[in-house]
Amino acid sequence: MQAAPVRATAIPSFGTALRAVESLLLSSGQRTARRNAWTSVLEDRRRAKDRVEAQRVLDETVSGRA
Repeated sequence: MQAAPVRATAIPSFGTALRAVESLLLSSGQRTARRNAWTSVLEDRRRAKDRVEAQRVLDETVSGRA
């Protein structure tokens, strides 16, 4: 007898599953607004990290000259 072929299906990631549920529940305008809001959050975090780094460099420069 010949064995039946084995089929492997990838289990979607949590993020993929959330996006699928989101697409079912929200209109495209709300989806776009959420995506834009999240992009803004990430950009704010990046700018905050840059400010902290710039302040550290300035502090080191001032303390090195004093």
